[in-house]
Amino acid sequence: QVQLVESGGGLVHAGGSLRLSCAAAGRTFSAYWAAWFRQGPGKEREFVATISWTGESTDYADSVKGRFAISRDNAENTVYLQMNSVKPEDTAVYYCAAVRTRPVGRREHSYDYWGQGTQVTVSS
Repeated sequence: QVQLVESGGGLVHAGGSLRLSCAAAGRTFSAYWAAWFRQGPGKEREFVATISWTGESTDYADSVKGRFAISRDNAENTVYLQMNSVKPEDTAVYYCAAVRTRPVGRREHSYDYWGQGTQVTVSS
């Protein structure tokens, strides 16, 4: 089992940048696919980005492609989400997720482990 803890959220102006971190504890993190999801006010949780075990494969939602970048440092057991050119519609609670096997598409139910989330608020 792996425990995930997100950090780095906060208030940022539109057009600015923010970097989220997800620290994993309990197991070797390199054995897990990792992903970021988000849930905006009054919305369902949605896929943001995912990264494979060693980082060679990534996938992004169309809404963040070209602005966000997911990466990982397995030596530090941490996954990152670099958020650039943020928009008010990026306002959400951002969740880190992980799974041992390759996930099925972008489905949140493919992921077994979740963090508690970190709030990101983008002001216009």
